Amino acid sequence: MKTQTIIRCALAALLASIPVGVVYGHGDVQPQAVDTTGLDPVGEEWLEENPYREKGGEQYERAIEIGASGYNQNCARCHGLEAISGGIAPDIRFLDEGAFGDEWFMERIRKGYSQNGAYKMPPFQEVLSQEAMWAIRSYIETRPQDD
Repeated sequence: MKTQTIIRCALAALLASIPVGVVYGHGDVQPQAVDTTGLDPVGEEWLEENPYREKGGEQYERAIEIGASGYNQNCARCHGLEAISGGIAPDIRFLDEGAFGDEWFMERIRKGYSQNGAYKMPPFQEVLSQEAMWAIRSYIETRPQDD
């Protein structure tokens, strides 16, 4: 009986020594590059509207597919699985549609967001290509807003 008590106390002490971040962490929080193979290049100049939505067809479908993967690698840990926020970050399914929503999305994903000197969202401009960003936007805008 005494041995069980000692083991339980030792186990409790061990569990208490694990940093909370390890228990509640979201895994690798470093932005991850996105493979955009199959998407037409959009050029060096930053576009104001989603070129894949404009093209439609196979390019838009491919962008959605790539965007789903890119979203899961880079956005889901804060904005929620399938773009359904769990409250940590805004529910981005409700971004404005069209050019205004595109402009806001690109500004935020490129430059990130900081408050009181701390990043709430990292900037992705140095990690993701413009094609990857537009692919993620394509995926998000296809997510239903009724969940």
